[in-house]
Amino acid sequence: MNSNDYDGHPTVRGVQFSPIEPDEMDGPPISPSSIDLLKDVPLHVHAELGRTKMIVKDILRLGVGSVIELDKETGEPVDILVNNKLIARGEVVEIDGNFGVRVTEIPGK
Repeated sequence: MNSNDYDGHPTVRGVQFSPIEPDEMDGPPISPSSIDLLKDVPLHVHAELGRTKMIVKDILRLGVGSVIELDKETGEPVDILVNNKLIARGEVVEIDGNFGVRVTEIPGK
């Protein structure tokens, strides 16, 4: 192509792809050794007591001793989230002066 042929607009051509066969979409089988590669990947784990919605005015009034009412009642299980996805529920426990969560339910199992 010489510089006199270029008009400033890109050349656009259609492309034809071959169909994907069903066995190609599944990918290779996952072996236990493949899963081992993921065991050291760090994940964010949260235990959520509950949620609420507040307006900015009320948040600005918060101070030491303020109480925020949550959408769960006393004794209800807390949600255990991994990367913001619910994976389990449990009860709050104390372990050597620290809080923990004992898993009591795994949804879908």
